[in-house]
Amino acid sequence: MIELLTPEEMAACDRLTIRAGTLGLALMEKAGRAVADAVARHPLGTRVVVVAGPGNNGGDGFIAARVLGERGYPVRVLLLGDIAALRGDAAEAARLWAGPVEPATPEGLKGVSVIVDALFGAGLNRTVEGVARAIIEAMNASGAPIVSVDLPSGINGASGAVMGAAVRARESVTFFRRKPGHVLLPGRLHAGQVRIADIGIADNVLEEVRPQTFANRPALWGRAFPFPALDGHKYSRGHAVVVSGDMSFTGAGRLAARGALRAGAGLVTLASPRAALPVNAAASLAVMVRATDGPDELRRLLEDKRLNAVALGPGLGVGADTTALVEAALDGERAVVLDADGLTSFAEKPAALFAAIASRARPVVLTPHTGEFSRLFNEIIQNTDKSSKVSITTAAAKASGAVVLLKGPDTVVAAPDGRAAINENAPPWLATAGAGDVLTGMIAGLLAQHMPPFEAASAAAWLHGEAGNQAGPGLISEDLPEALPAVYQRLFEQLRR
Repeated sequence: MIELLTPEEMAACDRLTIRAGTLGLALMEKAGRAVADAVARHPLGTRVVVVAGPGNNGGDGFIAARVLGERGYPVRVLLLGDIAALRGDAAEAARLWAGPVEPATPEGLKGVSVIVDALFGAGLNRTVEGVARAIIEAMNASGAPIVSVDLPSGINGASGAVMGAAVRARESVTFFRRKPGHVLLPGRLHAGQVRIADIGIADNVLEEVRPQTFANRPALWGRAFPFPALDGHKYSRGHAVVVSGDMSFTGAGRLAARGALRAGAGLVTLASPRAALPVNAAASLAVMVRATDGPDELRRLLEDKRLNAVALGPGLGVGADTTALVEAALDGERAVVLDADGLTSFAEKPAALFAAIASRARPVVLTPHTGEFSRLFNEIIQNTDKSSKVSITTAAAKASGAVVLLKGPDTVVAAPDGRAAINENAPPWLATAGAGDVLTGMIAGLLAQHMPPFEAASAAAWLHGEAGNQAGPGLISEDLPEALPAVYQRLFEQLRR
């Protein structure tokens, strides 16, 4: 279940299911029962309060209350708004609830053991204010575990943004598929453990809805992942080039080169300024080192068609010299990964970079962190929904013509065709100097093995996170390439099943 459905896409799935003959109330009944099942993990006698809102999310809450009451739990329902204002299936769900309905107030939460948050669903797109905000804040302050229906109230289902205030749930019960707001920050921090309930929507509705956003897992890119062939050799596994910085800044390039090699490239060459050659040569074994000064020598090096992927940016410095190296790399017929200084050097002239990318047939992957992204794509940010990391990354990919990997604890990879993947396996200790350089090299290593760019960037982000988990707390960036063999062994076993 790697598809992540926006609120609009989820509504379309509901409509298609209803059109095929399933009653909307039947979907709501199954949703409410799934929420009740989650609450019923607590022992009988647990005092439950359902906080219901004025829409279908509230209808799910009424059904959960009825089912829990039938099972012997003491249940109270607090409703935001007038029960007479409920419409459709939500009104019918409320009618089937035999107990009293109290006004939703913070005072109504006193003495509660478990709260069912059925206030607002994933489609919330306005700031929470007034009584609703006071209730959300009271739920959070109660200390009681909260089970949220679909998504914690106050979280935008498409972006994961907090709409003024948001419930901090221990558990969220969502339906059919997760939403981007479950995976993107800060929504992920509010959702707690997310359970996906089957409410009777068939998987084939996705063929018509055609979602474009996915959880970044091997199921997304596994078919394109390069398995070493028994009759293969180092040349068939590709030859990646990493461009090194000057004498004092060689570490970033070496980290990237090691990442490319561990990612499976058959050969890796570090293109080194002559002044830095002794340092790079002394510190490299399996990685080859080639003296390369300036853009003209880089062009001559890349004339060798066997060198089919190049990564540059880390440790190069910001300025005209780096701009010229990037332009030289983009002139050729190979996949290119641009990171760090290779991106910031174009901050004042992003259109020139985008034009160079558009003029070539081979793929380009850009790997900015938030600061680099804001410098290169400032105009895009100003004209896009800033609250949605998926929206701005997808817009950047379309504008640049490149696959864009926007780094962070919820890294997003976006392709110009609109596909996006959200990474969710990165541990907090991955935030350390040089980790991004290793990721750059890993992407180059997968591109050298002819993996398509969106899949290569997505796979590298996932592998990077798994390597961080494998290395564990206290890792430094040098640990990441060395953690990859164990990660690859598990991945190959999984993909062979």
